Amino acid sequence: MRLRDRRQFTKPEVMIIPMIDIMFFLLVFFMISTLYMVDLKTVGVDLPQAVHAEAQTKVDYVVTMKKDGTLWLEDKKISRGDLVRQAAEAQRRSGQFSVVIRADQGLDYGQVMALLDELKGAGVTHFGLAAESGGAK
Repeated sequence: MRLRDRRQFTKPEVMIIPMIDIMFFLLVFFMISTLYMVDLKTVGVDLPQAVHAEAQTKVDYVVTMKKDGTLWLEDKKISRGDLVRQAAEAQRRSGQFSVVIRADQGLDYGQVMALLDELKGAGVTHFGLAAESGGAK
């Protein structure tokens, strides 16, 4: 039986550059995909633009007011009375309950104020108005 010399064996090499490329690709993929997850459960509207708009991370209800005046809680159509009732119940359960209103920029300002007034009357105290980041029109 013939034995091989141990010095003839080469050590296996770990190629780290392709692994770094794959990890970078995965990182970018997940970062970009999470940016689009915010709007997945909302109805599309033409939001006004604001230069100083800020992203909110903790929002309980996202209410969309379309140009025709219909209300949507996330991606489900809801009546004004049901929305106010559900918001009042959620406010009683959690003192930090918050609502963000995504109103179409062509909507009458009075309709937005009427909804805010009803929610305020139901005890909701934390509000936000959604806008697109960018230059003001």
